[in-house]
Amino acid sequence: MSRIKVNLTLDAEVAEMARALGLNMSRLAEKAIAEATKAERNRLWREENRAANAAYAEELAREGLPLAAFRTF
Repeated sequence: MSRIKVNLTLDAEVAEMARALGLNMSRLAEKAIAEATKAERNRLWREENRAANAAYAEELAREGLPLAAFRTF
């Protein structure tokens, strides 16, 4: 994975405390941005597929689970 430089603006106290604690702000920011990106991507997917998921849920409620007759438990 290649890396690029970006500029971030942080609260001065937060940055000073992170430096004092020896925290790697770049890695922390990268992890937080990756988590936020994943959460937003998942939210968008759910939104885009809401109708299909609702239709499938209605089908399951109406017809039951596929192959349910073959369940042994």
